[in-house]
Amino acid sequence: MNAKAAVTALAALAQDARLRVFRALVGAGSEGMTPSALSAMLDIPASTLSFHLKELVHADLVTVVREGRNLHYRPALKQMDDLLAYLTAHCCMGKSCAPSVAKRRTTC
Repeated sequence: MNAKAAVTALAALAQDARLRVFRALVGAGSEGMTPSALSAMLDIPASTLSFHLKELVHADLVTVVREGRNLHYRPALKQMDDLLAYLTAHCCMGKSCAPSVAKRRTTC
């Protein structure tokens, strides 16, 4: 990931509703969600949600696929991982800053 793509992704996430939408899609995983399901879950009007989804798609954080009459939005998990890797690439002066196994409280 380059700096321009990172800034675009971070700008897209720097808004409360878009961050909520993205987190909901990450929670849904590869199955994704329809706009109507997202709207009901997050209590965001459809017209507003459409604008936020468009911004997330533009930032390459979300993909959209038409399935019959419905649109399914899915998180672009690789892009999310690339953003996190970009942000932490020079962390801790090149040393691992991940908690040791003994200190870890929970695992995914």
